[in-house]
Order: sequence, then C-alpha cells, then structure tokens
Amino acid sequence: MDLLLYNAGEIATLSHGEVSKPLSGIEMVDREKLVLDSGNAILISKGIIRKISSQEELIQEFAPDFSDGKSNLVDIIDAHGNAIIPGLVDCHTHLLWTGDRSNEMNMRQNGLSYQEISIRGGGISRTVESTRSATKKYLVNLGKHRISQASMNGTTTLEAKSGYGLSVESEIKLLEASSEIPQDKCNLLPTWLGAHDFPKGKSKDEYVEELISEQLPLVAENKLANWVDVFCEPGWYDLEQTELIVKASKELGLKSRLHVDEFVDSNGLALAAELGSSSADHVGFSNTESRAKAHESNTMQVFLPGTPYVLGKNLGDGINECIENNWNFSLATDFNPNCQTLSLPFVASLATHRLGIDPLAALVACTRNPASTLNSELKLNVGSIYEGGPADINILKSEYLDYWCQTPGLSPIEKTLFSGSLV
Repeated sequence: MDLLLYNAGEIATLSHGEVSKPLSGIEMVDREKLVLDSGNAILISKGIIRKISSQEELIQEFAPDFSDGKSNLVDIIDAHGNAIIPGLVDCHTHLLWTGDRSNEMNMRQNGLSYQEISIRGGGISRTVESTRSATKKYLVNLGKHRISQASMNGTTTLEAKSGYGLSVESEIKLLEASSEIPQDKCNLLPTWLGAHDFPKGKSKDEYVEELISEQLPLVAENKLANWVDVFCEPGWYDLEQTELIVKASKELGLKSRLHVDEFVDSNGLALAAELGSSSADHVGFSNTESRAKAHESNTMQVFLPGTPYVLGKNLGDGINECIENNWNFSLATDFNPNCQTLSLPFVASLATHRLGIDPLAALVACTRNPASTLNSELKLNVGSIYEGGPADINILKSEYLDYWCQTPGLSPIEKTLFSGSLV
C-alpha cells in the first residue's frame, strides 16, 4: 500500500529551484523557501514521493477512513510532531579498509606530523598492509556493518573510495567488494583511489604507469567505479602526475574527484577546476582565487572538518569564505582509519559549534549540495524532498530541524526511510 507520513513538524524540503543543482550563500539559509511549517504530510508510493500537502488534505483524499492513527487504505507513519529532513548524502568516505592505527595519536601528541608518521611506516601504507590480506568476503561484511552505522545517523547515499590496496589485484578486490554490499539501506557509489599513495617496491614513475596502463583500464572495462580520485599533495602525487591520471581516466569515460590542499596550498583546487573535476575535497588551505575558479567551473569544494579535528588542527576559514562569497561547498565525513566517524550530524556539529555555520546551511551542505556531484549516477536526484523524488527521509527526535546537528555524541534520527521503506 501507499504510505502516509503525517503529524510532521518542520519539513526541510530544500527543494526550491532546480533540485539537481547546489545552493550557495544566502540561498542556503532561506527558511521561507527551503522549509515547510508544521501541519503538512507526505504521501509515498512505490518508494517515490507522490504528494506533499497539508495533512488534512492528504488524509481526506487518501485515508478518509483514518481513525486513531490507522487506515485500511494506506500505511501510516506518525512523526509525532517531529521535524523531517532529507536523507543525508556523504560524498567522501574511505569505506573499506582493515587494521588499527590508534597508536598514531601518541605520535601526533609527541609532535610528529602526518607526513612524518607516514615516512616512519605509519599512515596509509600501514593500512594497506592489513587491507591486502583481507578476503573479499570479510570486506563485504565489514562494509555492511559500516553502512548500518551510517544509516543509524541518517545517511541514505554514500560515496565509497578504494585506495588501501595500491596494487591491481587489491584495488580491484576493494571495488568488487563495494559492488557486493547490498543497497537496501542506502545508495552506494564507488570511486577508485588507486592513486592514494605509492606502494613499496616500486618507483613513483613505475606505479603511475601501472595506474594508467593496468588499473584504470580494468576499472573502466568492468564498470567498477564512477569516478577516479588522486591524493594530490606535496610528498604524494604532484600536479603533473595528477593531471596525467585524470586525463587518462577521462579517455576511458571516468570522471574525477580529487584530494587537494589538505596540508598546504599546492594549487590542487585550481587544477581540479581546470580539469573539470566533480569535486575537490579537503581544500583546507586553498587560496581565494582557486576557490572562485572552482565555483565557476562547477567543481564542488568538499570540506572534511572531522579530519583536522582528529589531527588537532584548526578547522580553517574556508567554509565561511565560501558562504560570504556565494561559492558552492559541501561537507562530508572522510571516514578513514584516523577519522572513524560515519556521522554527518557530528561533522555538521563541528561546523555549527566551532565555525558558527547556520544549521540549515550545514544541512544543505550534507544533502542537496553533495548530491549535485553524485546525481548523474542515480535514477532520481537525491538530497531534497520533492514530489516525484525518492522517498529518502529522516524523522528527527525534535520538532525543530536545527536539532539535526546538535547532538554530537548521539544520533538525532528517530526513523529513516530509504526508497520509502523503514531502515
């Protein structure tokens, strides 16, 4: 039967204008256009939002026998006056890896940088050693567990990178494992990140050649990923190597999303804009000119505040700079061995509590904006609540939508619907 979600508090539809496109600046906090007052309801049919209207109208039209919260004509979900927001969209995760790097906290506290820990055998290479030995079955089960964690925190669409294999066999294994994770709780969209680091036993030139001549063709031929990613940072992949890899991927029909300017401004964001990348992620140290160029080229700036938080660093001014200049930006978790959170509400809590970002702007940055970089690979545009759209919906534990990012240690989500089904 159809499903009627009624007795709702505020509904953050975020659907003003063209829902496939991101919002920026003052558009992100326009409550009059982005939020419906209490008293409305949502009718869902076959996983699609059929109608959004006043509760009284929808009950009269589709559940005229409604009594005591029940109907024989439609299924009923009572929101109990709580606010409703779209399913959350996490556009940057390193979902699959194994191993434990918790000892690196003590190294950082003793003054070692991320780069210095990597040189001493920690960092990415240590996770690679563990992940290579994991079976694909183990990785699939691990992915299922982590997807459940993300779902408990309201995520209904999630990007998942490889990158902890650093060999043809291991990178393909990671991507195949991603493809075998059931998508019954959220959409899962894979990205190849073979260019995450350089493996032991090969020169940088040899590995770049392997990426271009072996890994990328296999990924494209077997349709294992929608995007490629490169860790473009001094000490890892330089601008020239990044450009070579992205251009080779373009020839194979693959789009790009890049790690850039996490530690210093190396003009990585400018390169991402020039290459037409879907997104440039981290961007903590990007310069103002590069940020403007990214906005003009429709390259989404994705901030990952959880990472500087766990590394004990300042969250930076980039997000507020984007808001002030009406530049598009998103937020994501960057789930990885150092930053082990799959909670977008926690990430948004950092933005609101530490940087003073409006909770509604933070919500847009965790739904509609990141969705605009992923929608091309989905049947329907996610990230907002609109008639004809997917019924990916979160019911909060509060009547106020601002609650969604004000419980950093707890999930603010009462119920989640993915494609119209309760998760």
